[in-house]
Amino acid sequence: MTVKVFAPAPALLPPARRPLPLAAAVCLLSFAAFWAAQRAAGVSMIDLLVYRAEGQTVRAGADLYAMRATEARLPTTYPPFAALVFTPLTLFGVPALRTLATAANLGLLLALAQLSLRLAGVRRPGAVLWVAALAVWCEPVWTTLRYGQINLLLAVAVLWDLTRAPGHRWAGAGIGLAAALKLTPALFALFLLIASFTRTRRGAGNFPLALALRAGTVFCAATGAAALALPHDSLRFWTSMVFEAGRVGNAEDTANQSLRGVLARLLHTGDPGPWWAVAAAVTAALGLTVAVRAELRGERAWAALACAVTALLVSPVSWSHHWVWCVPVVVLLAAERSRWAVLGAVFCSYALWWVPHGTSRPELAQGGGQMALSALYPLAGAGFLVLAALRPWRRSRSA
Repeated sequence: MTVKVFAPAPALLPPARRPLPLAAAVCLLSFAAFWAAQRAAGVSMIDLLVYRAEGQTVRAGADLYAMRATEARLPTTYPPFAALVFTPLTLFGVPALRTLATAANLGLLLALAQLSLRLAGVRRPGAVLWVAALAVWCEPVWTTLRYGQINLLLAVAVLWDLTRAPGHRWAGAGIGLAAALKLTPALFALFLLIASFTRTRRGAGNFPLALALRAGTVFCAATGAAALALPHDSLRFWTSMVFEAGRVGNAEDTANQSLRGVLARLLHTGDPGPWWAVAAAVTAALGLTVAVRAELRGERAWAALACAVTALLVSPVSWSHHWVWCVPVVVLLAAERSRWAVLGAVFCSYALWWVPHGTSRPELAQGGGQMALSALYPLAGAGFLVLAALRPWRRSRSA
């Protein structure tokens, strides 16, 4: 596998002559300011409380998918394996849990920054600290910590796999566990399978196949363990709950930054029906094609992120905080000195929240300008896929 090494963009990755202590001080100051701002905003970390309630439900032997948690009466939406993983959260009180979750997510952000730089082929002292210091203020990361979500954990698990050297004995396990926790990362295994099949036909190596098989094995093992521990909940999830996208929330909600959300707002309906199914199928086919072609060229970074963006677009619900993948996307664009690194401004603008939103469902009456603002992340994702698709043509012209 050829690893592409690019010179970092000065705007994102400061020169190496800047001392590491300065980068550490800036990162620490940024994290401290972020922590203070979150506490001042009185963040509820409501999703973390739902995770804790899922663990309590498992320990009590109650019906996992009949559970309703917090004042918002939020249901369980993840596979049963996730509830098993969340069980240790019940060992802590809520205040301590919020503190631990914030600290853990900031640590995961550092890991995401490091893996993003590694994926982009950047090796520069202090770059991880500079990237994390900036990324903590982008809307997807802010909202992930605000809700106590697991998005950073999932992204780190997937990127850990995709940045391993060929032959690594554990590569693929991260994708398998991420998919067992939350189904969307399973698209990475499909991408690797398609890439492996194509590479085999061309007489190339089969490293992607090893990743895909290991991911599938780990996913099946985790899901099987959950089925043994929670047979009723597992049967109910895989035969019913998995098909009920409406349990998560209203499709037209501003926070839903998927194709389904865009179409729901565009069509002024809570159920875009077959229009979304067709759009998702076409986007999945095109996005995976772009990802596989990049993988075959030896451009793992473009391949992995094209797959990530495709998954976000075609998922029935991709809340704004799911778009933490904007961090490796912007790092890659900046590393290549692409002017499209300005996409980072989209995720730091919080502009999608400038439109009317709330429990009264005002999104169903949005005008043209409001629809554009509430579709910023899907538009940015589509733009990235176009860049990835045109990359061979642009490189040939440049050469």
